[in-house]
Amino acid sequence: MIKSLRGMNDILNEEDSKRFTHFIETATQIASRYGFHYIKTPLLEETALFKRSVGESSDIVGKEMYQFIDKGENDVCLRPEGTAGVVRAFIQNKLDRAGGTQRFFYHGAMFRYERPQKGRLREFHQFGVESFGVESVYEDAQMIMMVADILRELGVGFRLQLNSLGCKECMPPYRDNLVAFIESVEDEICEDCQRRKSTNPIRVLDCKNEKCQSLYENAPKLLNSLCQSCDEDFEKLKKILNANSIRYEIDTNLVRGLDYYSKTAFEFVSDNIGSQSAIAGGGRYDRLVEFLDGRPTPAVGFAMGIERLLELIEMPQNSREGYFLGAMDDEAVDLIISLTQAKRKTDKASCDYRARNLKNHLKAADKMNARYCCVIGSNELENQAIWVKDLENKSEETLSIKDF
Repeated sequence: MIKSLRGMNDILNEEDSKRFTHFIETATQIASRYGFHYIKTPLLEETALFKRSVGESSDIVGKEMYQFIDKGENDVCLRPEGTAGVVRAFIQNKLDRAGGTQRFFYHGAMFRYERPQKGRLREFHQFGVESFGVESVYEDAQMIMMVADILRELGVGFRLQLNSLGCKECMPPYRDNLVAFIESVEDEICEDCQRRKSTNPIRVLDCKNEKCQSLYENAPKLLNSLCQSCDEDFEKLKKILNANSIRYEIDTNLVRGLDYYSKTAFEFVSDNIGSQSAIAGGGRYDRLVEFLDGRPTPAVGFAMGIERLLELIEMPQNSREGYFLGAMDDEAVDLIISLTQAKRKTDKASCDYRARNLKNHLKAADKMNARYCCVIGSNELENQAIWVKDLENKSEETLSIKDF
């Protein structure tokens, strides 16, 4: 028997399917309220796109990409994250030259070759939002408020963590101070951190090794090294969040996993999903469009891991909905099909193609959570009528086909 690849799961269970669909519908609706519209990018991209955007030093590029040479000798990979593809589309369609503001949301599958575990698969799904052309910290705050709105609508509890990653003015001197600190403890840190010291030293702060984390508690803090502009932006961001009742924590070791972030960085975490506690994250990446050969364009965005959220979602209490139609005689089946099709023009409706007894039709309607069970037997067929039972209030009546 052929089985699915490890870390690539089906969404088959009815409850999981409903939760997945409910997430997409909720997030889409809220993003649309904020003035964002849907963008779809390919699953397959040139490998160079992610090497240049995500960064050669990242674990994604170094260890996790599904990368291969296709039949046309192109070096390609399945997308490991969503932002780079959206930026590529933004530049390719010359939106970087058009000026103004462009706001997009997307959802779909991403792929990373890593050890599968609860909430982290090799094929996983993300919902993401990207905004281009707005330099104001108010746009950063809008992103954070949008995530908070989505999580609240889904009934998911969260804690928000904030940091600032500085800019090209304040980052270089901070990096020098951090490298000096890393060198002072180099014999005690893990191999990954030793490697990152020369490739992207700020990423050592994201190390999950407990010994490394304890050492980095004494590392210099970027928040203490911000230039005046970055410091003012970060203070303004906190003020906006306070004014809109968004509680947050400052995490000076929050650096995000990708190389293209600057200034605002944020992460939403849950205490209910074990060690992989991050459920959404994002920040500002003003340099990425330029890195990918576009015109300099301020940008900010976020992404949410859908699988990590599924078990946390509080599903709404569904009241009964729609019609279930059934025939008790073979002669009534064609009429049932026609009536079902007519009902579908205004309501949710389904039917049974087989002639069955009343008890079986009532069971089927109940299983489908239909509001009305509607049945035609020989008597109803003769009188051009249909028996209708309201499964919510238990009332029943016989109507003419015309009135129905």
